[in-house]
Amino acid sequence: MSRRCELTGKGPMTGNNVSHANNKTRRRFLPNLNDVTLQSETLGRGVKLRISAAALRSVDHRGGLDAFLAKAKDEELSANALKVKKEIAKAQASA
Repeated sequence: MSRRCELTGKGPMTGNNVSHANNKTRRRFLPNLNDVTLQSETLGRGVKLRISAAALRSVDHRGGLDAFLAKAKDEELSANALKVKKEIAKAQASA
């Protein structure tokens, strides 16, 4: 399983551990990923995603999963999230 947020594309970053003696060794900063089930009002069901804590706050701020995916760029989304976005758009068009 990759360490990448399915909604924002946020992934590992690199930097240095810096000791008290100012020795520098390389390290990785991993995103805070959580397995969550977000509810879609349009589809009427839950969608399981692995997203960062920051993305979870962004979803709440934008008014839910449907509103977040409507504004999200396709290149940032994972294949699973892109499939859900197309399902939601198709359901909204037919309704």
